[in-house]
Amino acid sequence: MAVPFADLHLQHQTIKREIDAAIAGVIADSAFIRGSYVDAFEREFAEAAEVKHCVSCANGTDALYLAMKALKVKPGDEVITTAHSWISTAAMITHAGASVVFCDTEAATFTIDPAAIEAAITPRTVGIIPVHLYGQPADMDAIMAIAAKHGLWVIEDCAQAHLARYNGQMVGTFGAAATYSFYPGKNLGAMGDAGAVVTNDGALAEHMTMLARHGGLVKHQHQIEGINSRLDGLQAAILSAKLPHLAAWTEARQAAAKVYDAGLGQIEDVIVPAVAPRRSHVYHLYTIRHPRRDALAAHLKANGVQTAINYPVALPFLAAYQRLGYRMEQFPNAYRDQTQILSLPMFAEITRPQLDEVIDLVRKF
Repeated sequence: MAVPFADLHLQHQTIKREIDAAIAGVIADSAFIRGSYVDAFEREFAEAAEVKHCVSCANGTDALYLAMKALKVKPGDEVITTAHSWISTAAMITHAGASVVFCDTEAATFTIDPAAIEAAITPRTVGIIPVHLYGQPADMDAIMAIAAKHGLWVIEDCAQAHLARYNGQMVGTFGAAATYSFYPGKNLGAMGDAGAVVTNDGALAEHMTMLARHGGLVKHQHQIEGINSRLDGLQAAILSAKLPHLAAWTEARQAAAKVYDAGLGQIEDVIVPAVAPRRSHVYHLYTIRHPRRDALAAHLKANGVQTAINYPVALPFLAAYQRLGYRMEQFPNAYRDQTQILSLPMFAEITRPQLDEVIDLVRKF
C-alpha cells in the first residue's frame, strides 16, 4: 500500500464545493488584492486564535520580519531562538537588523530549552522567539518568566502550531505577537503562500499593518517606509473556507498520532514524540527518532511510504551561520536529533489501514 507523506488533493476533494465557491466569489468581485475577503479572514482568524488583532501578510517569513520591525529591532540587538527550526525563524532576525543567538532544545520535545535561554542572555538581548515545533508548544511559563525577569519581548513562531494550547491557553497569546504560516502543507494551508501576525496590542497591529502595506493605511499616504507583503483575496477566501474545518482536522491528526504511539511506542530503538505536561500537540508533523534513521527511511521508501526529515541540519551548523563559529557540543540535543529524526506520513485524512501499513513496515525493519 502506498502511503503519501500528505495528501492535499484528497483534502481538496472533501471540501471542493466550498473552495470553488470561495474562488468564484473573489473572481466575480475582482477582489484580488486586499478587500472584503482579506478583511473577513483577518477577523475570523483572530477569533480562532483568541486574539484581538490579525494582520495578514504574504507568508510566514514576512510575518516574523514585520513583528520584529514593529518592535523596533535594530543593529546591535540580539534575539534568541532555537537551534532546531526552519531557517526563516533565524534569517528574519538578521534581516530585521539584529544578531541571532541560538539555544539548544529540550532533550525530548524538540522545543527550545528555557535553561539555555537564560544562559544566552547578554546586555544586548532584546527578545526571544520560541518555536512551537512540529505542533507542540514550547515551555511558555518558563519562557515568559525569563522574559519578564530580563525585560525582553517574546514573539511566538506558531507556523506549525495552529490551535495548539499550553496549559489550556492558545499558543500565540503569550507574547507581544505571534506569527503564522499558511503554506499549503500546514494544518491550515492556503493554495499558495500566505501568512499572518496576531497580537492583542492595537498599536503594534497598526504599525505592522502599515509596514506590510508600503508604510500606510491609506493608499498614497505613506507614513513610514514599508514593504509589499499582502495576502491576496484568493488565498484569504480559500483560508476562510478551510478555517471552519480546522478543529476537526486537528482532532483527526491527534487521533492518528495515538494510533502511531500505540503501534510504534514498544518497538526497540523507535522513540515516538514525547508530549510534555500541560501541552497539547496538534501534530503538524509526527516525528520519531531512530539511530538508523537513513536506513529506516530507505526501507519505508522502498515499500511505498513517503517520509521527510525536518530538518536535516540544525540551524547553527548550516553554511549560512558558519560565521558564528558554533560547535556541536554547544547544542548536544539539536546535534543528535538532526541525525535521528524522521517525519512519518501525517494528514487529517490518513486512514487506519495506511497507519497500520506504516507501523507494520517500521516493525519489520
